[in-house]
Amino acid sequence: MKLIVQIPCLNEEATIGTTIRDIPRKIPGVDQIEILVIDDGSTDRSLEAAKAAGADHFISFTNRKGLARAFMAGIDTALAKDADIIVNTDADNQYRGEDIPALIAPILRGEADIVIGDREVETIEHFSPVKKYLQKLGSWVVRKLSHTSVPDAASGFRAYNREAALSINVVSDFSYTLETLIQAGTGRLAVGHVPVRTNPQTRPSRLFTSVFDYLNRSVATLVRIYTMYQPLKVFSAIGSVSIFLGTILAGRFIYYLIVAGGRGRVQSLIFAAIFLIVGFQILVIGLLADTIASNRKLTENVLYRVKKLESRKEGD
Repeated sequence: MKLIVQIPCLNEEATIGTTIRDIPRKIPGVDQIEILVIDDGSTDRSLEAAKAAGADHFISFTNRKGLARAFMAGIDTALAKDADIIVNTDADNQYRGEDIPALIAPILRGEADIVIGDREVETIEHFSPVKKYLQKLGSWVVRKLSHTSVPDAASGFRAYNREAALSINVVSDFSYTLETLIQAGTGRLAVGHVPVRTNPQTRPSRLFTSVFDYLNRSVATLVRIYTMYQPLKVFSAIGSVSIFLGTILAGRFIYYLIVAGGRGRVQSLIFAAIFLIVGFQILVIGLLADTIASNRKLTENVLYRVKKLESRKEGD
């Protein structure tokens, strides 16, 4: 059983060494533990600090490509290096490495394909009340969309077994956390969670500039990803609203046509026609999008098989 701990990194010279040294090198049930650092175009000495701390593998981008790209590069490399379990953690030492055994325990027991570390957001001292509320609200929305029970959807401390890692495909440029959960839910992967501890904050988040920026980008990501995986539901809901409004306006016109001879109510008929036509068009778009989504699932199955073959060849 081989575990690879991957650490996306951007200008973390001050903390990357501590993060690596806190990762246990022996865990019951695991034969081999390796550490992979993905340098997202750092301009400081993060790589040198990671090498000095004992990291085993390195990926270095020439410029900043974003957290999602760094995460996927780590997943692909870990699979190529024949990892059975992949743990993702942050380079700013937010999460405690000593909690990795608890994080991977459900996978070792065969109870989960993906395990998310629950930071128990309400206990994090440096989170403002607004941020705690938004984190809880966002996690609730993700639970509803993904049909999972994860209480901390934004947590980056998570573990994947090999099959789950092979199934992951991230297209968002913002973050992988929300997309992978929705993908896991629609793909019917077993998603679990365990409580984990956090260390004191070492720096402000670089993923977003403000609470409003975080909210804006998270909502946009959720809408985009859910539409990608459940297009018929999204377009049917929008189309149904338009058809409902058109039906109400058409009923209004018919009512006044019978009661008052239709005088002065032609605008209701015009708007009813517009809403009904638009609604039916949206439903047709939903059907087309659902067909495209079915083709995307077939493409993902092919990609899964290609990844599996490539990882076997690399392992050989």
